[in-house]
Formats: sequence, C-alpha cells, structure tokens
Amino acid sequence: MSDDQQSYRDKGPALRVLFCIGVQQPLFEEPAAKIPELIPQIADAFADLGGRFGITVLGTMDDDELMVGSSPTWPWTAYILADAPSLEAVTGVCNIVRDGEIDEYRLWRYLKIEARVGRQLFFGNE
Repeated sequence: MSDDQQSYRDKGPALRVLFCIGVQQPLFEEPAAKIPELIPQIADAFADLGGRFGITVLGTMDDDELMVGSSPTWPWTAYILADAPSLEAVTGVCNIVRDGEIDEYRLWRYLKIEARVGRQLFFGNE
C-alpha cells in the first residue's frame, strides 16, 4: 500500500455510519387518530444520540414525500448520516429499534433499521 493510500485510510473519524430506517407496514395499519401520537414517541426514541452514544449526526434525510407506504427493503424511508466513536455506539443506535417501546409494542413493530459502516470518502467533502 502506498503512503498516500495509507494516509487516506488513517484520516478522519473512526467510523462513518449511514443508518437506514424503514417504516414497517403495521404503522400504516394503525387507526389514523393514533398516528399523531406515535410520531413524537419515535422522535423521542432517537433524541440525543450524541449524549447517549457519542454519535455526531452530520445530516438526515426523510423520503416520505416520494416514498409512500412501507419500505421493507431498499430504498429506505429515512437516513441518518453520522460519525460514531465505536461499533458499540452504532449497535446502541440500532438497539433503539430492538429495545425501544411504544405503548405495548417494541419499536420494531413500526420501524426497521440497518447500519452501513465505513469511513469518510476522500473526495466530495467541501
């Protein structure tokens, strides 16, 4: 490996993560009156990722205007691009969906999550 290649591999945060979030069909099966109650609870579940896991959120994207219905596979409905201090922190964010609860259900009833882990790309950052 050349010095330039090694330099690129050594730069930047340890982990760059793309959290991919899909909306599950049961969310759409809830009574219309219940949806406004669920949305703040989902937001609360993902609040303060920095304080809880040391995650630095770089950006988010919600495709809910053009993605209608559940997203059981790619393309996902929402994304969080972040820097993470460790794989354990990434797992912690994914565990929000595994362990979080809304009313009597686990959050995975309504959402699914997948994390893509890599490093910052050496171009396109300006």
